[in-house]
Amino acid sequence: MTKPELHVSAAFFRKIAEAAAAETLPRFRQQGAVSNKLKSGFDPVTEADREAEKAIRAVINAEYPDHGILGEEFGAENTSSPHIWVIDPIDGTRSFISGLPLWGTLVGLTIDGDAVAGMMAQPFTKELFYANGSGSHHEGPTGKRKLATRKTVALEEATLCTTTPALFLGGRREAYNRLEATVRLPRYGTDCYAYAMVAAGHVDLVVEVGLQSYDIVALIPIIEKAGGVVTNWEGGPAENGGEIIAAGTPELHEAAMKVLHKG
Repeated sequence: MTKPELHVSAAFFRKIAEAAAAETLPRFRQQGAVSNKLKSGFDPVTEADREAEKAIRAVINAEYPDHGILGEEFGAENTSSPHIWVIDPIDGTRSFISGLPLWGTLVGLTIDGDAVAGMMAQPFTKELFYANGSGSHHEGPTGKRKLATRKTVALEEATLCTTTPALFLGGRREAYNRLEATVRLPRYGTDCYAYAMVAAGHVDLVVEVGLQSYDIVALIPIIEKAGGVVTNWEGGPAENGGEIIAAGTPELHEAAMKVLHKG
């Protein structure tokens, strides 16, 4: 079924990226204060997360005052609207506080629950990945180009990314281990950047668990409009997060699903 569309201009995504970067970049590698959201475990949040989300919300509210917003740091507003912007001001806060430029600002748009447009901005590397009605695109120091996934169909030739295998518990760890043993190259700790690399044709698979909607909504259209597939582990919509698999081709997605469910 064809997803609904709303034309979101590249200029609008650039405006969001600039507003967020004004809050994140000055605080990156500056040893700022880090708070922990959890009583048990470690889920970091920084001043940069909060201030960037405020800036993003202001840009969206000015352009689309009737739309709703769901953000990681400040929750939901106007969610009765069919149009909801989903924000993760810094996806990969652990990378951010470690000085690693693998974090990014995620902003996606859903219409009646379907992810239809999105962006991932990495201001330190000066990159913007976005998808709108005209496809999936990259802008950076080397110029602008339309994105297309790598056409890998065999797991034995695939590069796989995940945040860390430690997040997979019980039978899910066994399933992940089976998949990792099958691929050519596994890589860890890449957060949202891995999904952008699927769309750009450098990585073939991303498999993760425990995602929230704001971790994935922006990335779904970037990969899909580049030719890839993003679902949950059961093959259903990925917009609500959870267990996610993103692949550069339908064939590779199907092969990975078979391995994950083999047990």
